[in-house]
Amino acid sequence: MLSADDPVPFRPERVLVAGVTGSGKTTLSGRIAEMWGLRQVEIDGLFHGADWIPRPQFLDDVRTFAAEDRWVTEWQYTSKGTDEFLTPRAQLAVWLDYPYRVVRTRLLRRTVSRSLLRTRMWNDNVEKPIWKMFQADPEENILAWQTKTLGHWAERMPGYVARFPHLTIVRLQHPRETERWLRTQAGASGTSTAPPKRRSRDR
Repeated sequence: MLSADDPVPFRPERVLVAGVTGSGKTTLSGRIAEMWGLRQVEIDGLFHGADWIPRPQFLDDVRTFAAEDRWVTEWQYTSKGTDEFLTPRAQLAVWLDYPYRVVRTRLLRRTVSRSLLRTRMWNDNVEKPIWKMFQADPEENILAWQTKTLGHWAERMPGYVARFPHLTIVRLQHPRETERWLRTQAGASGTSTAPPKRRSRDR
């Protein structure tokens, strides 16, 4: 497993970005897409239909873009079957393994902003009302969901290493490490690491 200071020994064409909800997977995916000239696919936009109802063609869409040559997306919906299509095709996985205080602050800021501004997201959905943040059900409260899934990647990553030996994995443990890693890769490839403008849908 590589660290922030290790150059990736090849120029990846298919990249997954892992991390708990609120860690910044979509933001980083966008920066990777720009740095290496990849197509960015927001997998939330494929999963969520109108009124937050899951789209029945979700896995068909995942299968279709996974077969393409060049892409970057969030490593999500593994319980829905995405590992069957994405992980065997991916060449690089970037794991955002940030401290709790970092991901909690990011998620709180994002959720409150989206809810107050009634920000339009995938398929014209809007964030749930703020009072949902006080419910115990993780399916209704995204903060409770984050708490429930905090250890997901630490528990499962050793299994992924064993199952997918072709996959190069980079573990980044703080946003400062992520910035350093991006500079290292950009220096190796002669590209820019400038962050894109903040978008309301960033995960």
